[in-house]
Amino acid sequence: MRKKIVRQRKTTVIRKSKKRSSVFSGRLLRFSIGLFVILFVFTIAYHYRDGLAYYFSFKSNHASQLEAEEKRISDVRNFQVLEKSEGKVVGLDVSEYQGDINWEKMDSLENKYPIHFVFIRATVGSDRLDKGFEENWLGAKKNKFIRGAYHYYRPNENSLEQADLFIKTVSLKKGDLPPVLDIEKLPKNQSLSRLKIGLKRWLKRVEQHYKVKPIIYTGEKYYEDFLKEEFGDYLFWIANYNFYREEIDSDWLFWQFTEKASITGIKGNIDVNIYNGDLQQLRFITVE
Repeated sequence: MRKKIVRQRKTTVIRKSKKRSSVFSGRLLRFSIGLFVILFVFTIAYHYRDGLAYYFSFKSNHASQLEAEEKRISDVRNFQVLEKSEGKVVGLDVSEYQGDINWEKMDSLENKYPIHFVFIRATVGSDRLDKGFEENWLGAKKNKFIRGAYHYYRPNENSLEQADLFIKTVSLKKGDLPPVLDIEKLPKNQSLSRLKIGLKRWLKRVEQHYKVKPIIYTGEKYYEDFLKEEFGDYLFWIANYNFYREEIDSDWLFWQFTEKASITGIKGNIDVNIYNGDLQQLRFITVE
């Protein structure tokens, strides 16, 4: 009987020890995870301290006095990017989706970052004009913005017809930016090699007409995967909205860093771009 009782007691003691060890390990794991989350949040907050301060009006004494329509940039990252791009030129790109634009009121972001250039969508595919192009094209010129026109390329449509539509629609003047080819999608009914042939035909036709090399707009992944090597002779305007990127890459001519900014004169969100140089350098690449 005694031996049996002793065995039972030993078994009970061992079970309690395992249970206590399991509880302790669980608490330690939860504590470690909680500590990691707190440190991560603190690190992010510290990194974006200037943007957060500006966003909540602690940095600027006059921020609270701005009129309602002069909305501040909603994304703190946007402010961080603009702060780190001091000396570079800021601009927008617009299309019919922005509706009626009040060009006279549209002058700067946050009353701090002047807008110097605007890219305007002119054509889509082989048969469609942007409904707002004519008005936007004239409005940008009248209000002394450096303007540029771009074509939204449809991979499954004839490339030369698309080029001819753009040429027929856009008349570039001295001081305008080079034409832009916007390619964002992969083809459905053709190979990648055929797509590249079509892009080259569009670029060649447009260059022959305007006597200036076009710029290519695309997303960073599209650029890296399909265009970087074979189209290395062209300058690129790259879209990248990733949280981790805060400065323009040295290989990019323009960087579209957000699609969620706001500015007086335009309702809703707007794309913002940075030119990889100063205003004098921007004027140097315009049509002569």
